[in-house]
Amino acid sequence: MHRKSFIIPMLALMLAFTAFSCQQDAESIRPNIIYIMSDDHAAHAISAYEGIYKDVAPTPNIDRLAAEGALFTNTFCTNSICGPSRASILTGKYSHQNGFYKNEGGVQFDGSQLTFPKVLKEAGYTTAMVGKWHLGSEPTGFDYYKYHILSGGQGTYWNPKYNENGTEVPETGYATNFAGDFAIDWLENKRDKSKPFCLLYQFKAPHRPWEPDSIYMDLFEGIEMPYPATFNDDYSGRELTAGNTMMTIENHLTRKDLKMTPPPGLSGSELFQWERTGDKGEPFSPSDTLMGLDLKKWKYQKYIKDYLACVRSVDDNVGRLLAYLDESGLAENTIVIYTADQGFYLGDHGWYDKRFMYEESLRMPFLIRYPGNIDAGQKIQQLTLNIDFGPTLLDMAGVKIPDEMQGESFAPLLQEEDQGEWRDAVYYHYYEYPKWHQVQPHYGIRTDRYKLIHFYFDVDVWELYDLKEDPNEMTNLYDLPDNEALIENLKTKLGQLQEQYGDAISLDEMRKITSENMTQY
Repeated sequence: MHRKSFIIPMLALMLAFTAFSCQQDAESIRPNIIYIMSDDHAAHAISAYEGIYKDVAPTPNIDRLAAEGALFTNTFCTNSICGPSRASILTGKYSHQNGFYKNEGGVQFDGSQLTFPKVLKEAGYTTAMVGKWHLGSEPTGFDYYKYHILSGGQGTYWNPKYNENGTEVPETGYATNFAGDFAIDWLENKRDKSKPFCLLYQFKAPHRPWEPDSIYMDLFEGIEMPYPATFNDDYSGRELTAGNTMMTIENHLTRKDLKMTPPPGLSGSELFQWERTGDKGEPFSPSDTLMGLDLKKWKYQKYIKDYLACVRSVDDNVGRLLAYLDESGLAENTIVIYTADQGFYLGDHGWYDKRFMYEESLRMPFLIRYPGNIDAGQKIQQLTLNIDFGPTLLDMAGVKIPDEMQGESFAPLLQEEDQGEWRDAVYYHYYEYPKWHQVQPHYGIRTDRYKLIHFYFDVDVWELYDLKEDPNEMTNLYDLPDNEALIENLKTKLGQLQEQYGDAISLDEMRKITSENMTQY
């Protein structure tokens, strides 16, 4: 069931011309849409979100969207891993509904499904996608596409190859800059300018292996980056879940991740083994003298500097796009969104990567600008989901939201009046195990204050967190007798959400999904 349409003038709807607010003329043209998405860009690595890197690694161009539009503080993904989140965004459905549960096991996205770009195209939009796709199958619903191939669809940072409308095209240079080139080239030279447009502008960065542009290799030289409050988390009380992963900075970053130079003369297999050292916890450093906490800190400094240097190039290319919109006269009638496919751990809990339902992985950045229609400087605190993105954009474009989409339009939240009722909890489900990183499959519920998680594959562990008193999620409250009534209420609500979204299945059925095409270490 979807919220009432955000479009007010009925004449505009009948003519398929959209007005995002009732102040616009009924004959206003439909808004253009630019959906910008990076890969693994944590909200707390965007300076508008006021994280610990805001002064040392600002993101002024992304921040501009918040200053001139709205910033969402509680946007969450439904399955924190690249391909499944992208599939949920496109379809407006949970993973168990769109069939794309995990990256591993040769899973491909079923491109015959309804997606929001397809609906926009049917409504008269010209559509395009450039950059990272990572869904296994060929893009559908686009008049034009140019996406990364190689490395299992991840693509490469340097000298990448692309699929351009079915033709393989090699490029020489840096992938993040190519994404900007392709986006601007399509807007200027390749689109049908008689139609409104929807462009998906998607970066590979800052995904692992965190390779910065050559101009930013030494961007943070001589600077000691701040450490997250949970950097030295010992996982007390969470040994079977948070304490049983393969994504720690201390033990699982590799020599390749840390850009260390191999000795000469290694064969292919020898080089592979040398580069991957670190996966099993062997101590190493440039001089092989650092140990313990000193070594862990050195690894973190290298990791976070490379990650944030990759972010700098993303921010540069967001700026290029915004400048083009200003110069071409497109800015005023173009909705611009910036988000990521999920969150990411930046040393939080001693980790890199994502997957867990804990906050840094669950939370996505979401910023949106639409001049004259979204009041500048808003902060939206309601609970929103990645499955809401498509319905929201369709609503803002004056296009009917398909009944099969499970998300809701949050366009009304951008208007101060008549917001109506909104959800009070979100549902999450992660499946992929053991590769990569050995995170146990789990599902759970998050409200504005509490989070209840059930880890279920080869453990049976429940966790409860009070996000008001324990925002870093360090203390599992599940076994405290005083919380029995709270837990019962949360489990009831959790069951209701599973019924609502069609995920009320047995644990054996859940385990079967994870076991299909399971990839072992």
